[in-house]
Amino acid sequence: MKFFLTTIIFTLCALLSFSTAAPISAELLKRDVFVPPVISPGKGTVWKVGTEQTVKWNVTNPPKQITNNKGEIILSNNGVLDFANPLAEGFNILLGEIKVTVPNVASGHKYQIIVFGDSGNNGSYFTITQ
Repeated sequence: MKFFLTTIIFTLCALLSFSTAAPISAELLKRDVFVPPVISPGKGTVWKVGTEQTVKWNVTNPPKQITNNKGEIILSNNGVLDFANPLAEGFNILLGEIKVTVPNVASGHKYQIIVFGDSGNNGSYFTITQ
């Protein structure tokens, strides 16, 4: 009998928790992921350590509701993303470009710029020299 009552109580609690869950608002359902393509630096670009460079991405077709409009730019070295040292962060992803200072990194590697807003988008491989 105890087992039966315990089962009924747990079943009622589970059903009650489903009925009190907050519905997802229509505004949240309309939001889209924005993955703006990186334009610059492009293939064959060479950056020199310590210089100021401009990262550009295409913002011509953003969704009406962007889930996250705060951008972050990360440098990738042979596919390894350097999240610990972002080149830029907290900017509006719809700016389309931002200036960054080229970090002191090793020459001779394949680098890429990754622009994050809602999602990440990889640019072309380019070179950084000393």
